[in-house]
Amino acid sequence: MTQTETNIRLAVGEEACKPVLFINKVDRLIKELKLSPKEVNERLTAIALEVNRLIREVAPFKDWKVSFDDGTIAIGSAKHGWGFTKDILVRKKVSPNVVFEKYSQGDEAWLRKNLPLDEALLEMVIRHLPDPATAQKYKIPRIWEGDVESEVGKALLSMDPNGPLLGMITKIFIHPKSKRPILIGRVFSGTLEAGRNVWLAWAKRPGRVQRLGVMEITDILDVPKIPAGNLFAIYGFVCPAGETIMEEGANLPPFKEIKYVAEPVVSIAIQPENPQYIDKLEKAVRLWTAADPTASFRIDKESGEYILSGIDPLQLEILYKRINEMVKIKVSEPIIVYREVPTRRGIEIHTKSNNGHNRVKLYIEPLEPEVIELIRTGKISQDQDSRERAKIIHDVAGWETRFARNIWQIHGTNILIDDTKGAQRLDRIKTYLQTIFIDYCNGATLAREPLMNAKVVLTDATVHVDPAHTGYTEILSMMISALHISFLTSEPKLYEPILRIDIRTPEGTEGTVAGILNRRRGLIRNMMREAGVVKIQGEIPAAETKGLADELRSATQGKAFWGYEPAGFKPLPEKMQLEKIMEIRKRKGLPEAIPTPKDFERNIYPSGRWTGKV
Repeated sequence: MTQTETNIRLAVGEEACKPVLFINKVDRLIKELKLSPKEVNERLTAIALEVNRLIREVAPFKDWKVSFDDGTIAIGSAKHGWGFTKDILVRKKVSPNVVFEKYSQGDEAWLRKNLPLDEALLEMVIRHLPDPATAQKYKIPRIWEGDVESEVGKALLSMDPNGPLLGMITKIFIHPKSKRPILIGRVFSGTLEAGRNVWLAWAKRPGRVQRLGVMEITDILDVPKIPAGNLFAIYGFVCPAGETIMEEGANLPPFKEIKYVAEPVVSIAIQPENPQYIDKLEKAVRLWTAADPTASFRIDKESGEYILSGIDPLQLEILYKRINEMVKIKVSEPIIVYREVPTRRGIEIHTKSNNGHNRVKLYIEPLEPEVIELIRTGKISQDQDSRERAKIIHDVAGWETRFARNIWQIHGTNILIDDTKGAQRLDRIKTYLQTIFIDYCNGATLAREPLMNAKVVLTDATVHVDPAHTGYTEILSMMISALHISFLTSEPKLYEPILRIDIRTPEGTEGTVAGILNRRRGLIRNMMREAGVVKIQGEIPAAETKGLADELRSATQGKAFWGYEPAGFKPLPEKMQLEKIMEIRKRKGLPEAIPTPKDFERNIYPSGRWTGKV
């Protein structure tokens, strides 16, 4: 239920999507757990009660719920292609016990033919989900940044086809044969037309609608225009899901960015089997990571490998198989991605460039939890108006307004701030400093793992008057040295990704399952009995999940169900810190010794020596 809970919280609670429920994998209850009809009914009833409890906690309307009796719950097996609602059984005069009979006979084909899953799902959508004209009235205030009392707001609320164009890309579909990306979304106001340019609000660039239509399975059925309230399919450009489209030249408030509750914690390295295909690999990786916003990639500048990151090994397995269809690749074993975190304020360090003509002074300290939460929830972002962002941070975290306005860069949950006063020609090297900061966030000092929850504050800078002496290499030498030194004096720690785990196991096996979790540094939060099974909820480090599936299956004769959900990061136990840092450094081919401030002393201003006191 961990992922179900997250989906309900985001879809129902935050975006006001009215719910219907499909309970999947009923085949496992019958074939693997060998539950009786009464026991299956008890299990399904318990699931429905729990889902309704979650809906009640977040739903904008009190009457929103799901029920077997009104046809808003379907049950079935996606694997075997069957499903039904109570209404379908009544209409077809079929007893639910027929499912048990057909599985005992091994006749899943009968179920797929007579109780097709698509019929059950489509019927729930048609009968129970609101039409766009009804839903937009309560959804727009939740998903749109603008004033609903404005002319644009009124056009959105009324779904006006003659209003200003505003639409949202909600999914990127990659055609299974051609591998062409198709953007799927909805028009909320105005009319979208084929052959026209649109403006991508978040990307701040235009895109041309070469083909426009609606999807029929994997194909686009071309239409010349699509008015407000309808879904669309576009071919012609690529952008991430959540992008707002509007008329080119318009300056309208965009839809709020789609929030994802997870960040990548597992990585693999991929390389083309044929080195000449590196450009093809980059194209394929960019395409598939655009289609899955919870995945990301970067190029390791030292090895030349593409580092593909995701929320779990299964996601990465799916991605690299899809990439491999476009270009043959070599893949490393999955690697857990840790985070490097400052735990107190580091020293304010003054460094100089290699040529001695430029200087920078800065310190690193932990970013306030309130600001971290603002970033995670999307309430502040890199592209936001600086005044608006500063006001939010001032109101929530108490930062001085001038200080908050001078944010230069937000990358992950890290912030770079210009707090210099009277520094001349600093704008000349601003983009260099931003680039170096971003690179450092992608790989910090201890083991080149990503930086997390850090505030980097520039307090002084000297920039040479002659641009010939302010090249990137010179700026890099002083900036990276300052970052390393201040971070190393901030008592940095390695943080590990934690997963929330939800296990349902037969009664009598819960002790063994609990023992498995305890041996793997797991933490059990809750244990309860329901309908012949024991539900175990807890947390487990992502690094401890390797081989867990096989161990759980063996301990429960394959009868346990479980699911994961990212639960953030926690400090790696102190006794494991050094060993893990050394292990990661060895894997990455880094020097065995962990850097110290003395390693960067030649760039310390003015002395060029590290004494431990600056």
